[in-house]
Amino acid sequence: MLKVLSSKMAMQGTEYPGSLGRGVYQRKMLEIRGAFEAGGASGAVTIAARAAALDELVHGLWAQAVERDSRLSNGISVVAIGGYGRSELFPYSDVDVLFLLDGKLAEKDVKDAIRRVNQEMWDCGIRVSPATRKLAECEKFDAENAEFALSLMDHRWVTGDATLYDKLSEQSVPKLLQREHKALSVRLLELTRARHAKYGDTLFHLEPNIKDCPGGLRDVHVCGWMTKLGAAAALAQKKGGVEADGGPVADAKEFRKAVDFLWLVRCFLHYRHERDDNTLDWQAQDAAAETAVGMTGRKPKKADAAYWMRLYFRHARSVERRVTQMLDEVPAVTASRLLGLKRDRKPEVVQHGFRLERGRVVLETSAEFGHDPAEDPDVVLQVFAAMARTGVTLGGDAEERLSQGLPLLSAQLEEGPALWHHLQGILKGAYAGDALRSMHALGVLELLIPEFHGIDALVIRDAYHRYTVDEHTFVLIDTLHGLESAQSGGMAEWATRFGGVLRELPHPELLYLAALLHDTGKGRSTGDHTRESARMAESVLERLNLDTYESGLVVNLIANHLEMSAALRRDIFDEETVQAFAGKMQTPEALRMLTLFTYADINAVHPDALTPWKAENLWRLFIATANYLDRSVDEERLGAQEESELVHRVVALLPGQKAGVLEYLEGFPERYVLTRTPEQVRTHFKMATGFASDPVQLDFRYATTVSELTLVTRDRPQLFATMAGVLAAWGMNIVTADAFSNRQGVVVDTFRFTDSFRTLEMNASEHEAFVKSVHDVMTGAVSVEKLLSGRRRGRRKAPLMVVETRVEFDDEASSHSTLLEVVAQDTTGLLRALSLTLAAQGCNIEVALVDTEGETAIDVFYLTRSGAKLDDEEEQKLREALLRAMEENAR
Repeated sequence: MLKVLSSKMAMQGTEYPGSLGRGVYQRKMLEIRGAFEAGGASGAVTIAARAAALDELVHGLWAQAVERDSRLSNGISVVAIGGYGRSELFPYSDVDVLFLLDGKLAEKDVKDAIRRVNQEMWDCGIRVSPATRKLAECEKFDAENAEFALSLMDHRWVTGDATLYDKLSEQSVPKLLQREHKALSVRLLELTRARHAKYGDTLFHLEPNIKDCPGGLRDVHVCGWMTKLGAAAALAQKKGGVEADGGPVADAKEFRKAVDFLWLVRCFLHYRHERDDNTLDWQAQDAAAETAVGMTGRKPKKADAAYWMRLYFRHARSVERRVTQMLDEVPAVTASRLLGLKRDRKPEVVQHGFRLERGRVVLETSAEFGHDPAEDPDVVLQVFAAMARTGVTLGGDAEERLSQGLPLLSAQLEEGPALWHHLQGILKGAYAGDALRSMHALGVLELLIPEFHGIDALVIRDAYHRYTVDEHTFVLIDTLHGLESAQSGGMAEWATRFGGVLRELPHPELLYLAALLHDTGKGRSTGDHTRESARMAESVLERLNLDTYESGLVVNLIANHLEMSAALRRDIFDEETVQAFAGKMQTPEALRMLTLFTYADINAVHPDALTPWKAENLWRLFIATANYLDRSVDEERLGAQEESELVHRVVALLPGQKAGVLEYLEGFPERYVLTRTPEQVRTHFKMATGFASDPVQLDFRYATTVSELTLVTRDRPQLFATMAGVLAAWGMNIVTADAFSNRQGVVVDTFRFTDSFRTLEMNASEHEAFVKSVHDVMTGAVSVEKLLSGRRRGRRKAPLMVVETRVEFDDEASSHSTLLEVVAQDTTGLLRALSLTLAAQGCNIEVALVDTEGETAIDVFYLTRSGAKLDDEEEQKLREALLRAMEENAR
């Protein structure tokens, strides 16, 4: 009904004064919104209805302008371009309007009329993006403003001189596209790659932007533009037309459904946010799931945002697949020269049933091969092995044939050693992650391993995970293979170290297989995904016919894949921690596999999860456990501190001061020497020798990601809590911290933190003020309570996820301390609240390990009281006090 009404309005072409026009237009916007929210209008109907209503408004406004000035009746045309030109006007999106001049009418003569029409539209609440061009200008391509040429590809006459518009539509734009199709294609490819890179080249975001993210509506537009450029290229080369939907694609129906879904969701977001906001945030996901936006057929009984997001990701994947296919058709030589595409560096290679040509897989025809190679399991699996080995992609025809041949492929697929041989070839390839993604998108991976289907586009709804479970798996495998190649940046040193461990593995294919299967259990609601994943892996391994030893390695790695991350939350320099962890590894090969897996698993959570600090702790735990398993004498040698290599290196940096250095180091735990470079220890030693001039020595290292502040001073009560308090007063979020003291009572406290309000990033002059503020508090010149009272207290944002508070004690983890683990919602001031409570209860912090994962704070303390462990009564009192303190801090 809404569509019919809009059509009638457009045909009538009603003309009305500005104020009346505004009222009519705004009433129509309310009607369109009402129809959408009542469920009677799809996204397609809604955006077309707004475009039709705007057509009527513009028609009326221009008619008034012509009445005022008859010169406007000829030589100027009002043209809809961009989204408006496609009749895709979302509720709050901008409106692109081109005022087209024939060249005879001077721009100054129409300037006032155009300004008046634009102002009337702004008065209606329409965000207009107007452009004025002469017809001749529309035939020129400006590489610096390619966006205008792209928007001009979607043009539609609204009102004004129709003959002039026909010249634009039938002559100017076709000439432009035929002449500049190569330059436009390459520029479009460049813009798309840059936009995708901005979002990490993945569509799997926690809160995706459904317009600009890979697989979003901008990619839909790219597909449309590439289709038109392909048609222009064909005409220019006199090769005839191309398929109307843009080339050979296996999933045209799915693509169309995906576009309809994205249209619907964008309308939903615009009405929800009441602005042009295309971010699918957590609250919007909840609302979309609750109202079943875009869901057809049988709906789940309980609204589940994670379930609904799987629907979104599957549709976005269809769009990403289509745009990737179409951009692959950009002329390889031209594109590679500009963008350095890897596929153009691959020579043509003939294989059994297919060939690698210009970076793409091309299947032989049935006549050439004797039957369709897309239905031959050996050929198909060799195709994906070649993709994993070389980094080539599937050509459009190959992808379509593989998709269509899937049913017959399933009937002929054999399990056992032959299948494992093919799978090994895929998993061991340097580009295994990309090959597995292609297999997953086509359904081939689920054909080989049905257990993988349960994690297809499965969402983990917390603030720590960036990717869906399946994409997390592929990123993990990417990370492992990345250890083999040269890397740059802050993690290069660690990639080199762990890469050496990878090269020592006798069976790397088993590590990759475990990585592929490690999270399959998350597709089942059992609560313990590691156990379920291991159980499901046993079924896969049985079908692959692996021997007992190999199966044991894979299953044990999957069952224990979280153990090393858990051990990192303990004191990894405590002998009992290492001994307990080593007991779960038992063999050096299992240890190496788990170490590599943990490194990659942390990195695959989100791009910033694997910090140099975590990598260093992981490496030290690996070395300590390897030494224990090998019964190395190294751990005994570390007990004689003055004989250690690290101490000698510190002494070498301070010639003539050996006695002073050894006196300074006396009493520090081995952890201090092992977690600091000799240069850092030298700095701390020099700071300690400066107490006569200043009893509070500070070393501040600023970084845009994580900054570090080290305090060297004499020990005194509540020192750790005071430092935590002053950082909280500045709005700093502490991510890690540790504290050490020597026999002379010198304390070295180090805090690593992020700048919540970007105060230090935006104001370099504040660095000095920040350090002075810390100094004043630590010397007693300013009380921390006064500083905290002046802290900027905004309205606390609702957390993306609610973390259940846990306070747990362990009397077995350490021989001399009670281990306390606090898991809680990460809030400003949490560490200070905990530290003050521990001090008030008479507890001494022997070791503190502070970590943050998303919105979860995980703080581990090794405590003593009067030099001994806490008894049961003391633990109970401390638990109650900590819970009260955290509750008060959260208010």
